[in-house]
Amino acid sequence: MSMRPLLLATACTALSAPAFADVNVYTTRQPELIQPVIDAFTDQTGIAVNLAFVSDGLVERLKAEGKRSPADLVMTVDIANLQQIVDADVIQPVESEVLAAAIPANLRSADNLWFALTSRARIVYASRDRVADGEVTTYEDLASDKWKGRICTRSGLHNYNLALMSAIIAHDGEDGAKAWATGVHANLARKPEGNDRAQVKAIWAAECDISLGNTYYMGEMLADPEQAEWANSVRIIFPTFENGGTHVNVSGIAMTKAAPNREEALQLMEFLASDQAQGIYAELNTEYPVLAGAPISDLVASWGEFVADDIDLEELAKNRPAALRIMEEVNFDG
Repeated sequence: MSMRPLLLATACTALSAPAFADVNVYTTRQPELIQPVIDAFTDQTGIAVNLAFVSDGLVERLKAEGKRSPADLVMTVDIANLQQIVDADVIQPVESEVLAAAIPANLRSADNLWFALTSRARIVYASRDRVADGEVTTYEDLASDKWKGRICTRSGLHNYNLALMSAIIAHDGEDGAKAWATGVHANLARKPEGNDRAQVKAIWAAECDISLGNTYYMGEMLADPEQAEWANSVRIIFPTFENGGTHVNVSGIAMTKAAPNREEALQLMEFLASDQAQGIYAELNTEYPVLAGAPISDLVASWGEFVADDIDLEELAKNRPAALRIMEEVNFDG
């Protein structure tokens, strides 16, 4: 019996089936923090996603690869890192009604070069035993003498603190920001050292009473048997600016200039802005979704509500050089 009709039928079936290219993503976030939401996208669309973890040198890698880069998308955290890929001219604008409708204007680039996916608040961790209710009020108040010898923080030159300083500049001007940095430095219980979790450990050890930190670290500490004791010694307080809300930073996504699979990459970007993906991604990282109405994890909800500051993140990026200069002028880490 001839096999030709069977072969022809098989060929026709293959030609008529939809063919999807993979999406290649460079990420500075650990892949395990992203994989579940990526799996949900693949299950829904049939499009495979390849994650490449790039802990350092993301911009240098994209510049070196140029038009030959296999990367379609980049995912990173902090407005400073997002601005760095903008300045390096390695990403392209993305026009999408879905993204424009889902993501608030102050949480995306004005020229559609990057889009926030989650947000985290820069809050105060306060000792449950040594800080009274209502004692922590505004960011500006952290420079008050009442906090002398009571504050711990990581380096003032770290991106998280520079972003906060950039917001201080936006609200209070450079002179006000310099006075604030000088005042906070005078109130430090010890020289800035360690990461945000190390500051919570210092509160637990009674080395200080309050520290600056990002909200999601509470989730990370509670998941660690050793660090859970530190986490349970503090409570999260959401300070505000005197004329604004609580400072937030973001994780975000952008499409590379090379983007060999642009159509599929756009589908992934739009999926990540959906209610389903926002809920998954935010819960995985104990962060806040940027899509209004998207579900928040029970743990994150337990920390309380706050009003996010509405300063445009691009303004913070523009203020970063001045923030760095001021931190160095006051010798904040000295």
